[in-house]
Amino acid sequence: HTQAAAGAASVIKMVQALRHGALPPTLHVDAPTSQVDWSAGAVELLTEAREWPRDGHPRRAGVSSFGISGTNAHLILEEAPAEEPVSDETAPGGVVPLVVSARSEGSLAGQAGRLAAFIEGAGQAPLAGVAGALVSNRALLSERAVVVAGSDEEALAGLRALARGESPAGLVTGRVGVSGGPGKVVWVFPGQGSQWVGMGRELLESSPVFAERVAECAAALEPWIDWSLVDVLRGDAAPELLERVDVVQPASFAVMVGLAAVWSSVGVLPDVVVG
Repeated sequence: HTQAAAGAASVIKMVQALRHGALPPTLHVDAPTSQVDWSAGAVELLTEAREWPRDGHPRRAGVSSFGISGTNAHLILEEAPAEEPVSDETAPGGVVPLVVSARSEGSLAGQAGRLAAFIEGAGQAPLAGVAGALVSNRALLSERAVVVAGSDEEALAGLRALARGESPAGLVTGRVGVSGGPGKVVWVFPGQGSQWVGMGRELLESSPVFAERVAECAAALEPWIDWSLVDVLRGDAAPELLERVDVVQPASFAVMVGLAAVWSSVGVLPDVVVG
């Protein structure tokens, strides 16, 4: 008896049946038992695979387990909804990191060359999708390089430079420690000069955590300033305000506080903070 795994094979079998739209035959049965009146009712023994129609409803199946120990279980499965097609559209001007890794510098150069050939041959493959696959579907080895690119042309230029052993702008190379332990998380907060008009608009609209922290900063600043922190971060205030040190410093501080709260809310906590 498979004990704790009892029924697992049946569940897997039915999930596959739901996925492929096929009713599998009952195994090890040559003929139905004569002790059951199969002509009465709608129960039928499957002796061969057949198509599983939907008839306007999702496919459903029941998996029963009646153990000799007296433990009974009945699991009802329903097929998952159809997957929505993934859009190949990427944000115009979006910059993505292409992470390449290998066990040696020579292998790293070879990987870069092969990735460049893939991107060139793939045609309209979205660069963001390639970047995501590189960090989620591949092992990250000790020798690493990151090519920062906003277009296929920039990606090809950076990868080919890496393959030739060059170090142009937009390419960062390095080596991960061989201890095998997890790396450290560092938050780097920039100083004055990193601001831009509307730098907080998107997060103010999409992240309640960010918006809450900015609101707290705005309330703390309000008695001391004659301008609106939220308007400055949204880009609704006069652009020349960002040329004033007394505006840039608290505005940048509020953005950093908000970003720290966002990362913390998803479980990313720093080992080191600089800036």
